[in-house]
Amino acid sequence: MQLTVWTYEGPPHVGAMRIAAAMKNVHYVLHAPQGDTYADLLFTMIERRDTRPPVTYTTFQARDLGGDTAELFKNAARDAYERFKPEALIVGSSCTAELIQDDPGGLAQALDLPIPVIPLELPAYQRKENWGAAETFYRIARALTRPRDEATRVAGRRPSCNILGPTTLGFRHRDDLTEVTALLSAMGIEINVVAPLGASPSDMSRLADADFNVVLYPEVASITASWLQRTYGQKQTREMPIGVAGTRAFIKEVAELAGIEVPKELENRARLPWYSRSVDSTYLTGKRVFIFGDASHAIAAARVASREIGMKVVGLGTYSREFAREIREAAALYGVEPLITDDYLDVEVAIAAAAPELVLGTQMERHVAKRLGVPCAVISAPVHVQDFPARYSPQMGFEGANVLFDTFVHPLMMGLEEHLIGMFRGDFEFRDGIAPSHLGGTAPAKELPAPVLVTDGGAQVAWTIDAEKELRKIPFFVRGKARRNTEKYAIEKGTTRIDVEMLYEAKAHYGR
Repeated sequence: MQLTVWTYEGPPHVGAMRIAAAMKNVHYVLHAPQGDTYADLLFTMIERRDTRPPVTYTTFQARDLGGDTAELFKNAARDAYERFKPEALIVGSSCTAELIQDDPGGLAQALDLPIPVIPLELPAYQRKENWGAAETFYRIARALTRPRDEATRVAGRRPSCNILGPTTLGFRHRDDLTEVTALLSAMGIEINVVAPLGASPSDMSRLADADFNVVLYPEVASITASWLQRTYGQKQTREMPIGVAGTRAFIKEVAELAGIEVPKELENRARLPWYSRSVDSTYLTGKRVFIFGDASHAIAAARVASREIGMKVVGLGTYSREFAREIREAAALYGVEPLITDDYLDVEVAIAAAAPELVLGTQMERHVAKRLGVPCAVISAPVHVQDFPARYSPQMGFEGANVLFDTFVHPLMMGLEEHLIGMFRGDFEFRDGIAPSHLGGTAPAKELPAPVLVTDGGAQVAWTIDAEKELRKIPFFVRGKARRNTEKYAIEKGTTRIDVEMLYEAKAHYGR
């Protein structure tokens, strides 16, 4: 076991809570000690919900361990049904309660309640939050979905689909759902059920009535969508509608699944292509970007950054081990080594080694980037309260592409801004010691350590302070290339130190 001050995912019962809190008329009875009620704060404080999750805890204490904790659970389940009158009850154990092996599923079934009781077996010491959410959604779907009623299917009706995956505590799920629903409606496709967000048990029973499934978030919905495909023959989408290219590919895929033509009048509201070709945005071309997050958002962000904005991906990784294969395949496209880890310290080391000019990551990468003095934008859960904006701010669809462009650009200083700063740096009113505004705060920026490049033989190449100052005199738009060429030249010469003389020697060598 490794002690840590940060984790990208909570235990699997938190994932189950995300499903329960997303649905209507579902209640979760969680066998858990008194301290495990902390998870409520994730919803009321981080997501700023005005209600607590529909969860009843047994909240047993140390003195109860010598008695009948099974009876405590049965009483809690019985009381939860009487008080909340849900359409379905899900039951399970937290990571701590798992150790006492009380079997909540069997205990709840013995109560013979007049509603479906869905037991969850979530191995807390082998799995984590996203898996817990996916497994819970799958178990609910299996328990509640009824076979398709062919008698109700009318000839000539519009094609229909389910939208699967949005949950509570999801990164921009609320706004993504609005954007994707509008796209599907514009294509003439009916929405049969949206689940788990906003779905009731009676809604879940109708999942099989749809023609196909739109999988918005594979981390949550892929298991359920695969089961629906095996059981009821419903095909599922594979494209993520993130970015302009991703949205267009999604629309094309949906049209093929629905057996329709893509409507000519479907409006492309994305301004990203125009912005990325504009004069000032050409400054983004070649910017080195490091990307880390859940697999779906990380892969999509890499595609947008590389193919739609023109940045260079120098790092790509995920904490979602279940999607390691997809990350490895994506990393191969950009010629980078995939990073599969849930240790934030490993991510920090990788970011420092890649020396990116922009980091796209989670809440944790934002903290890492601040320490390293590198701009950062959050593109994936886990997130902080500020990443649940009151405004409409989707990641998906054409409007999501506009939001992504702003998200990637706002942490950076654009070309004209940096040019003016460089032009007036010598002015007596210019305060060179103030931290750049896009990195936050007004405290003096810390002097960054001299960049280090490790050779195959283990030798290190470092810059002198004078050489760093001289490098800053080179125009910003070629400064990165000058740095890399100089370091490469120094390695070829077998030196471990770059001074002013070496800088100009390298300049003369590559200027021939």
